[in-house]
Amino acid sequence: MNISIFKRLAVVYSIMGYIFGSWITPILLFPLILILRFIVFLFMMIDKLFYLSLTKISINSPIVIVGNPRSGTTFIQRFLVANKFGQGSQLWQMIYPSIILQKLLKPILPVLELISPAKHHSTAAHKTSLSSVETDDVGMLFRFFDGFFLYGFFLSWSKKDLFNWVDPKFRDNSTRDYNWLESVWKRILINSKQDRIIAKLFSVSANCPKFQERYPDSKLLYMVRNPIDVIPSGLSLVTGVLDKKFGFWDKPKIDRDRFISNLYKGLVQLLLRFEKDWTNGKINKDNVMIVKFDSMMSDFETLMKEIIIFTNHKSSRSLESVIKNTSDEQKKYKSKHKYDLSKFGLTKEKIEKDCLKYYETFIN
Repeated sequence: MNISIFKRLAVVYSIMGYIFGSWITPILLFPLILILRFIVFLFMMIDKLFYLSLTKISINSPIVIVGNPRSGTTFIQRFLVANKFGQGSQLWQMIYPSIILQKLLKPILPVLELISPAKHHSTAAHKTSLSSVETDDVGMLFRFFDGFFLYGFFLSWSKKDLFNWVDPKFRDNSTRDYNWLESVWKRILINSKQDRIIAKLFSVSANCPKFQERYPDSKLLYMVRNPIDVIPSGLSLVTGVLDKKFGFWDKPKIDRDRFISNLYKGLVQLLLRFEKDWTNGKINKDNVMIVKFDSMMSDFETLMKEIIIFTNHKSSRSLESVIKNTSDEQKKYKSKHKYDLSKFGLTKEKIEKDCLKYYETFIN
């Protein structure tokens, strides 16, 4: 299935107009997206002239956090990055991945924050800024105007079911995406003078065998959280951003319900695809560690000991001290991110039924 960027732009433009009543702004914004693509491409070509190591460096044993939004992925990634397990991708590095372009833009980063999409993110979930370590999937949105972020924030509004546009079963862009991610990761490693990437990729849930085929030495941390908690929390996260920017809850109920239904389907599919590949033996389980959200909150110290061994990371007394202090804090933590099943037209019974196989494999 071939869906050109111009077709994606046309569909999103229609959604922006009919749903959000914004017909003029996209006309100004879309050309900027294409110009940004060209500028990034140009500067990445220039990078190759000044950073010859780009042809020599390789991505070895990356640590990849996989799982649905709101399953603990951000916390684990940021903790590992902060404690030198490797280097993660900051949001602005995914928007402007060229090393040279970053050097030019860094002095005006505070100004860029004023127009950053991150300012619409709910801080009740976690703080986000251009300099925050974030999910690498967002890079697919900025580079290709494609992927799960495009579906989650825009395509889910469509009256047509457009999940196939981002479903690797029907439209597998893994080669394109991994080539791009690798080019970004290499630059991040060179810039940070580190030798290991710590990525966060929701999309790997739907295409784990392909990712492991590309990176057979990768270490995957698969985050498991009860769907009754993770799905409405994920819906709340996305609708919170849309409400802050576009007034989501002021839109007609028929449009809101359609959006929520489509997004719910996508979130459920992310859970079920990984479970199916796991059960059918398509995933190399030796290189996957199942990380339970409840363990992360109640016994972080034991969990981190297991992660250190799994990732072959060298421990230290200072790291052990940080882990112990964090473990104590986790036990006291109370999330400010509130959600209500009925608000999204969901029930406990529906989620348990739709995610039955996931429950049988990872929860029960």
